[in-house]
Amino acid sequence: MTGLRSRPLFIALAAGALAAMMTHAAGVQASPESAGPCASSGEPGIAKKLGARIQAALSGRTGTESVAVYDRKRGIRCAVADGGRYDSASVVKATILGALLRQAADEGRPLTASEKSLATKMIARSDNGAASALWRSVGRARLGRFLAGADMTQTTLGPSGYWGLTQITARDQLRLLGRFTASNTLLSDEARAYALRLMNGVVASQRWGTPAGRPAGVTWHVKNGWLPRQGRSWRVHSIGAFDGGGADYMIVVLTRDTPSMAYGVETIERVARAVHRDLNPGMRPTAPESTPSDAWEMSDGSVPPGR
Repeated sequence: MTGLRSRPLFIALAAGALAAMMTHAAGVQASPESAGPCASSGEPGIAKKLGARIQAALSGRTGTESVAVYDRKRGIRCAVADGGRYDSASVVKATILGALLRQAADEGRPLTASEKSLATKMIARSDNGAASALWRSVGRARLGRFLAGADMTQTTLGPSGYWGLTQITARDQLRLLGRFTASNTLLSDEARAYALRLMNGVVASQRWGTPAGRPAGVTWHVKNGWLPRQGRSWRVHSIGAFDGGGADYMIVVLTRDTPSMAYGVETIERVARAVHRDLNPGMRPTAPESTPSDAWEMSDGSVPPGR
């Protein structure tokens, strides 16, 4: 099945239900229906143009894609099949981090030195051993409570220790980013700032995806995931938050059934460049598209081979 065949129906459904779907994202208000994937009561022209660019970026791509975008400053919201479910791969590590920070707050303490070390490895280097250790120490009950608190109602935790098989949606990932980027009762401002610092410290080889095409002066915060299932088609995802230089927006692109990791990255970056361009008019992009490497075609290790 290709995203091209299914996308017109998905887009029509997303547009008709857009206001209801997005009201739970931090600071998001309902808006009138739109003929395209993007809507804004205050900036309908920009929203229409951005929606057309996102559709063009996805046109003809092999596989299935989901997109969610929110520009808090302009009140622009975009959704393309944002309720579609995907194996999370390493993207779930941002959720584990959020649950860890909430656990420490509930226990009235700062993170321990060990927790900080594990969190840094998990986010900055996408270390799987660190993610597994925190998945166990935080526990399924606390992870579930964090999901409920973040209103991530479409997310289902992976079975047993298989955190990479957590089922996620673009809609829920946008809600997670909303909790990281705006004051809320779930995460303190200090905890949010800590999470964003880690997401801004990702190693250079993992800075592909949603940061592609951002202009100078706009700060990126990213977490990516890349996973072939049983040696076949890929799941390639990128979630990013962007601020500074007057910017305040988030981008989520999830893909599956792509022929290679490089192909999935290209799809994500086509969307990202369209978003950065329209949300930063007159600003020259300084983050180029990523250059594929042999290492790209290796799993992120979030799920054992054969699963």
